[in-house]
Amino acid sequence: MAETLISPGVLARENDQSFIGARPINFGAAIIGAAVKGPVDIPTAVGSFSQYEAIFGGSVESGSQFYTYLNSVAARNYFAQGGESLLVTRVVSGSFTSAVTSGSEAGKNNSGITTIDFSVADSAGYAKSAFQLSTISEGAIMNNWSAADADGGTLASGSSDNIRWEIGSVNTASGQFSLFIRRGNDTSNQKAILETYNNLSMDPTAPNYVAKAIGDTYQTVEQDGVDYYVKSNGNYVNRSAYVYVSKVNTPTPQYFDNNGVVKPQYTGSMPAVGSGSFASATGVNIINDDAKFNEAITATNVQGIAPAGYDQTISLLSNTDDYQFNVVSAPGLIGTLHSSQVNSLVALAQGRTDCISVIDLVPYNSTIGTVTNEASGYDTSYSATYWPWLQTVDSATGQTVWAPASTYIPAVYAFTDASSDPWFAPAGLIRGALGSVIRAERKLTSGNRDTLYEANVNPIATFPGSGVVVFGQKTLQKKASALDRVNVRRLLISLKSYITQVSDNLVFEQNTIATRNNFLAQVNPYLESVQQRQGLYAFQVVMDETNNTPDVIDRNELVGQIYLQPTKTAEFVILDFNVLPTGATFPE
Repeated sequence: MAETLISPGVLARENDQSFIGARPINFGAAIIGAAVKGPVDIPTAVGSFSQYEAIFGGSVESGSQFYTYLNSVAARNYFAQGGESLLVTRVVSGSFTSAVTSGSEAGKNNSGITTIDFSVADSAGYAKSAFQLSTISEGAIMNNWSAADADGGTLASGSSDNIRWEIGSVNTASGQFSLFIRRGNDTSNQKAILETYNNLSMDPTAPNYVAKAIGDTYQTVEQDGVDYYVKSNGNYVNRSAYVYVSKVNTPTPQYFDNNGVVKPQYTGSMPAVGSGSFASATGVNIINDDAKFNEAITATNVQGIAPAGYDQTISLLSNTDDYQFNVVSAPGLIGTLHSSQVNSLVALAQGRTDCISVIDLVPYNSTIGTVTNEASGYDTSYSATYWPWLQTVDSATGQTVWAPASTYIPAVYAFTDASSDPWFAPAGLIRGALGSVIRAERKLTSGNRDTLYEANVNPIATFPGSGVVVFGQKTLQKKASALDRVNVRRLLISLKSYITQVSDNLVFEQNTIATRNNFLAQVNPYLESVQQRQGLYAFQVVMDETNNTPDVIDRNELVGQIYLQPTKTAEFVILDFNVLPTGATFPE
């Protein structure tokens, strides 16, 4: 964030003077990582786990072995704990494999999208492309098509998640045809038609033009200097949930009738009646022996993804105008293995100033000494780390999965926001309970927890009768201040979010007493409500002639100073039991 304003805008600054010696933001969480299918490097908001599964898939089965993507576990936990919105960005390494079937099925391009070329024969008998369809989703399921039998009957193999196509009802006189999207494992005798498009036309001026009826929108990640952004391409909104029109070759075929009148001729640009499947392709393969992922997560492999695949995604999420969230994690990125990417994740939150990044420092089966040593290399109030790893059951496969803490912590934050406010500690027996967790990798002693907490590592403890519990809420800030606690950092994030939105309405307003009073009339009641909801001990807002002097006004500035005394949490409860002799009086 710029330290000074050059173009009109709002500069929100904070001064940490707490050295020791509205309601929560509803932006939700962001997760980054591998998925079975779905758009790549396109941040996508989902509002439920069923929606996550529909877009990104869940678990994946390979032969007799089950594997679970960490993003799937994180999403399931997040929504189970009351999370309302989740921004998901799928990462790939670019190592997709593809196979091309015979005929006009063109196979998968470099992006992982499967494309079919619907061709027609010209007068010389050569195939000419009429139009192309591409799959909206990318990956192991949506690109794992199986070839149909020669007679169009039963697929040799297939899945209900896969799709087939069928062209029918071609009418060259009217220049219209029908397209059917079918379930991948249906048969010609028992068709499972997912989508029907009748009376399609190759004429761009027709109301049911093929690109308009199906949709031709797709997204790409572009770069402007050092910044990445998502660009929407195409002219028509996608009507299909499975495919989009990626190309149309529509020459304007015409001929003169016997009267010399120009008429359309569609014979040479109509796709032939037929059916088939998309070209066979596989997405990212996971190599893992016991479904714990400690073997799969290495310096060069994060659930089948090269760590460098995360770089562009992390840069993309730095755009605060397009993407808003209050916590971000990338389950599978490990500090000791992927230092560059984890450092980028830390820098992402530090640069945005509206979220906390939850990072993992060590792989499965590490020592406390390794954890604390790794934590010493970080110093920021916008990041937090938790340890040890945790085991849960993937309800989709029934298999147990070991996962790093960042897989679960966004769900803890979501539960805190839903049940209390973001300035309450996301920890303890109530808000920090991890009900979906079977066990922690290591049962920490009191001394272990002391060692971790002194190193700013939040311990995840196991208590008889209470289960597995998040038992710490420190940020990675080394200097002792109010901002070395997660609840205070999240308080500041909430306050800055609301007050900055109020201030947006002041830009280009007259710099007068009336404008200042308008600001105070909105901000003071909000801070009072936060105080009543136990977020602040006290506050003061100053926006008057004392800090808006003539010199300030002449610089086209409007200055407000907000003083806050954040509420502290009772992390250390000290009870003195005093035994008195008989007849002694109790202190007043």
